[in-house]
Amino acid sequence: MTVETTTDRLSDAQHQYIAEKMNKVSRSFALVVPEVESPLDDYLAVAYLICRVVDNIEDTQQPFSWQKKRYAEFAGLLDAPYLADRVLAGWESCNWPGLSDDERRMMTREHGLMLWDIYAQMPHTACESIKRWTSTMAEGMARSSDPNAGDFFRERNGVRLPATYLDYNKYCFYVAGTVGRMISDLAAESYGINGAAAKKLARDSECCGRALQKTNIIKDFAKDLARGVSYLPEEWLREIDYSPLHLAGAPAFWKRKVLLDVVAELDGSANFVMALPQSAVGLRKASLLMMMPAYETILLAAQQLPHLFTPEHAVKISRPTLGQCVRRARKIAIDNTAVRNYAKEISANIEQTLATQASSTDWLR
Repeated sequence: MTVETTTDRLSDAQHQYIAEKMNKVSRSFALVVPEVESPLDDYLAVAYLICRVVDNIEDTQQPFSWQKKRYAEFAGLLDAPYLADRVLAGWESCNWPGLSDDERRMMTREHGLMLWDIYAQMPHTACESIKRWTSTMAEGMARSSDPNAGDFFRERNGVRLPATYLDYNKYCFYVAGTVGRMISDLAAESYGINGAAAKKLARDSECCGRALQKTNIIKDFAKDLARGVSYLPEEWLREIDYSPLHLAGAPAFWKRKVLLDVVAELDGSANFVMALPQSAVGLRKASLLMMMPAYETILLAAQQLPHLFTPEHAVKISRPTLGQCVRRARKIAIDNTAVRNYAKEISANIEQTLATQASSTDWLR
């Protein structure tokens, strides 16, 4: 199958732009994308940077009415990227409180215009996938920020949070499951995956996205709480009298439920890797490089169970652990048995660690 590519048409300056911006906004994703075969690596990098534009709109500390206008302008850019000069001119005159300097620069003509130029020259099928899923992401983020959408997010003790477990999953789909679906669409086109195999890949890709988002929610819980947000659902927090919202800890049985929910999603991520054809060796490596650190983060959270949701809440894997993930991912990328065994082993390790930690506390109470 022949797929139209951008690789021959991108200039050296455009390739350099992609690499520099990826390193600025996400060093971890910048490490992953070069593993992927060309031209899919360019598609994924551009898609990720466009997702970061949506993130910037959500993360800026402006009223929802202001954000709503920016979301509408973003949707217009997806349809008509040739309007980028005019839209970015307006954006660079705005204040973007809460963003880093690099994030603000993405919203200016000097640093953002080339992104939309590259998007405009990508193949139609790739643009359509990016447009479909980033617009869905933007719609979901807008809904989660809308103070009038009380059926989705609500406020409790001065903290905004999803109402139910279903809303928790819905939010994770909007901000990350959409990325998984976008990757699966781009991969299906690039590697010629179709029919039932493509449908399975799409289902598993949603698990992959939600798993990574839920891992980040646990990792960043204290930091998010400091800015008045919790992404864990009120339905769960109500069970323990909202104690995590005060960093007052939580019973071990409750922490176990939160962590095992992520493990179940990560197991779906392993299925995504195994559903990819072996010819997609680069994307398989890249997917493992995202999945394995997430598993290790949840294992570390299990090891630090007494400190979760307290002022000592800090869950970040070490560089040596990350290095081990990189080496192992490259070693087992095309071996489905090895991927399956890794997922089973680390899931069992997490459960055993949780059981050991729980036995030292009154976790049944």
